[in-house]
Amino acid sequence: MRRKAFGIIEVLIIIIIMSGILALTMRYLKITIKHTADSYQREEAELFLRDAIELSLYTISGYPRIAKNNCLSSITINSPVDSTGFSKFRADINITTYYLLRGSSDVAICKNGGNHKVVEIDTEESHGMVMLEVVVTSNPNHPKNRNRIRLIRRTMQRI
Repeated sequence: MRRKAFGIIEVLIIIIIMSGILALTMRYLKITIKHTADSYQREEAELFLRDAIELSLYTISGYPRIAKNNCLSSITINSPVDSTGFSKFRADINITTYYLLRGSSDVAICKNGGNHKVVEIDTEESHGMVMLEVVVTSNPNHPKNRNRIRLIRRTMQRI
């Protein structure tokens, strides 16, 4: 007389099916975790880019143009150094164009040196606009930076 129970073959088949399901689950879980970490790092870079634009405007407005007889052409900003001893991101900001009121003293000063262009405009409301090209890159030496990130944004801002 046979007992009503699982045999060895049925148990092995169930174990194989369960291990296959578990392996697939682990694989998709790993992909999801990596995607979440990459999204978080990219979002951090986006926020640093916005902060770098604001800080560059502050730096441009405080630059002693008259004393140095020129205008800024580029600015480099590094994120703060954290507990790892490295900064996470670096922003290279190129001021490509200054939009200045025709006949203002800033036109002559900004035309002295630098690799930026000066456009003379006739509207006082637009005086002091700058075209910025901002490039944010991740620091490959930082242990929390898994992938290389490079963001580029061109923006026109008023000083």
